[in-house]
Amino acid sequence: MSDLSYDPYTAINNPDPYPLYARLRDEAPLYYNEQYDFFAVTRYDDCERGLVDAKRFISGRGGILELIKANIELPPGTLIFEDPPAHTVHRSLLSRVFTPRRVSALEPKIREFCAASLDPLVGEKEFDLIADLGAQMPMRVIGMLFGIPEADQVVVRDMADDRLRVNAGEAMNVGTTPTFGSEAFEEYIDWRVEHPSDDLMTELLHTEFEDERGTTRTLTRDEAMLYTTVVAGAGNETTTRLIGWAGKVFAEHPDQRRELVDDRSLLPNAIEELLRYESPGPQIGRYVPEDVELYGQKVPAGSAMLFVVSAANRDERRWDDAGRFDMHRKVGQHLAFGYGIHYCLGAALARLEGRIAVDEVLNRFPEWDVDLDRARIAPTSTVRGFETLPVLVP
Repeated sequence: MSDLSYDPYTAINNPDPYPLYARLRDEAPLYYNEQYDFFAVTRYDDCERGLVDAKRFISGRGGILELIKANIELPPGTLIFEDPPAHTVHRSLLSRVFTPRRVSALEPKIREFCAASLDPLVGEKEFDLIADLGAQMPMRVIGMLFGIPEADQVVVRDMADDRLRVNAGEAMNVGTTPTFGSEAFEEYIDWRVEHPSDDLMTELLHTEFEDERGTTRTLTRDEAMLYTTVVAGAGNETTTRLIGWAGKVFAEHPDQRRELVDDRSLLPNAIEELLRYESPGPQIGRYVPEDVELYGQKVPAGSAMLFVVSAANRDERRWDDAGRFDMHRKVGQHLAFGYGIHYCLGAALARLEGRIAVDEVLNRFPEWDVDLDRARIAPTSTVRGFETLPVLVP
């Protein structure tokens, strides 16, 4: 009888779940959890193959375990929780307004937001990397993209964050009609309809598209609210966690940090390695509509499957010495942003924000330590990272 037990709600709040992930990869490449009734795979090849197979592992029942198990109909416009053809339509609409040109043009503003957060800290011996930067800059970027007045951005961010918070080790309560906090954007959408501007919200509201029934139209109000909520939530929370992991990992690898201080051309690959090494979104859920066989076992139709990408991204079968952080590594494809038709549309923006945040921190603080005794992991069931991360400056 094996003592191997994987509870996703405990693992996501664990500062070091990687020994458990290694055992899962080796001892139970297809794992079944009786308590929560789900299957999980942890090897890179299995996660990559599964995520790209949108017919045998579908998204329309939700991408997180609680939603899949709740067995509820999700409203249109949730995008990340949709299957083709609706997903294809909604994704192509967003990709038309979230272009590489639009993303790269944000760099000066992102630097400005970082400077506004970091400049007041110069000379301080201690600050909180999350409260003072990680929770600030991504919120300002999303606020700017959607045209949310600066005075209201904190309220909107906190409402979105609150939706993700749970008691540590517990599942999220999703209810029967999840809105994902979309009411936070109601007022802005109504106002923006009457007052178009040069922002993402305006484009989303006014861009015509052909829906899955062949009708040419614009997004409905409810679709626009959900759309905005999903994009804003994904853009805020994950980038905040990425910045926190950068603070911890570079403090633990001062030699590599010193190289970055001296040569910023190393930053893009360092961010890729960071995403592989500490992935902010550790697991991706899918619903199994028909029987699937893996490792000689049947995964019956109606099951929930978790692709544990945090485990896959440290699979020794794919990378040598995968448990070591090495910013010179040829990272190649990792799964921090998912894979297949649901690959994160905001990946380019997250990479840009992560690179600029680290760059601007290094400009002001070439050295720091973190106080892990006082650091706290954010209690969520969806993303993994710090809620507070005290940074000590020599």
